Amino acid sequence: MLLLVTACGGSSGSGGGGDGGKGGVAKPEDTKASQAVVTVTPKDEAENVATSGALKIGADKGRLTSVTVEDTRGNEVEGKISKDGTVWEPAHHLGAATKYKVHAIAKDSEGRASAKDTTFTTLVPQNTFIAHFTPEDGSTVGVGMPVSLRFSRGITAPEDVEKAVKVTAEPSVPVEGHWFGNDRLDFRPEKYWAAGTEVTLKLNLDGVEGRPGVYGKQTKTVKFTVGRSQVSVVDAAAHTMTVKRDGKVLKTIPVTAGAPSTTTYNGQMVISEKYQVTRMNGATVGFGGEYDIKDVPHAMRLSTSGTFIHGNYWAGAGTFGSANVSHGCVGLRDVRGGWDKQTPAAWFFDNSILGDVVVVKNSHDKQIQPDNGLNGWNMSWDRWKR
Repeated sequence: MLLLVTACGGSSGSGGGGDGGKGGVAKPEDTKASQAVVTVTPKDEAENVATSGALKIGADKGRLTSVTVEDTRGNEVEGKISKDGTVWEPAHHLGAATKYKVHAIAKDSEGRASAKDTTFTTLVPQNTFIAHFTPEDGSTVGVGMPVSLRFSRGITAPEDVEKAVKVTAEPSVPVEGHWFGNDRLDFRPEKYWAAGTEVTLKLNLDGVEGRPGVYGKQTKTVKFTVGRSQVSVVDAAAHTMTVKRDGKVLKTIPVTAGAPSTTTYNGQMVISEKYQVTRMNGATVGFGGEYDIKDVPHAMRLSTSGTFIHGNYWAGAGTFGSANVSHGCVGLRDVRGGWDKQTPAAWFFDNSILGDVVVVKNSHDKQIQPDNGLNGWNMSWDRWKR
């Protein structure tokens, strides 16, 4: 027993003037408080905090070594400490109407740590906006399909909004955004997507101030797959359409394009909508009462302004492949009601998906505008990136 107590005590207590052993009393200077001071703005328990620019974490007389900012669900805010250790900055805006807690640690020159814990709550927006996106989550699309966002409110802070949108592809390829006006943002690669590409859109708009006093209210991840590559070329002068899939010709189809007074746009156009049957009224696209066909079969939209590639049952069979008689659309032979699956129009409709490309050439018309439909491919890559 005596031996055991002596060993555990570390000192004989005989007053022999020893150093007290390895387990001796701490030196007085080891008890000094850290000189480092963690600073957090906004103040603890602050409310109605702005989602951008308000959160600032720093260190006086020391360096930050650890910073954690997270919401009540445990979602951590990305950020980084500066090289000199004096400032931590968030990588992006904060969410609106959200409570956050801050835990930050700094050390002084002697390595002594100082910590600070605070909470704050961001503002509750009175006015909000969202993005309506194309294509749909989980869809399979053609190689020409861009990611297209239409915002419910006009955006006056486009850089802030664009930072909150991320589009990635696997296999990886550079993807860039381009604004059309103040309410539309499209993303695409330099060339058509490769067949089989997996594309992911991440919207982190919650809390972004898109215009003064108007904040985003949307956090969403959208994924879609690029299917096989199908690009069809309409030669308006030859009255034909050549359909290529994965580089091989599937079929050459006789067509009728726009008449001399109502020519078809040239350029690369993406199929954005498909209808087994639809109504086409000339009054809705600037042609007055020239036509109103209530049962146009196998119709696929190529432009916002009304360009379609569709079935045509009212023109004589000899028209297709020999004359251009339409009001600007591309017509394929069909039957009324679209019941005959052997017609060229039915075949093309059944073999097309949203995002497939239809290229029109040799028409006596101008090139279609890039924002007229999902047709940003008609803009050079350099111009697109501006």
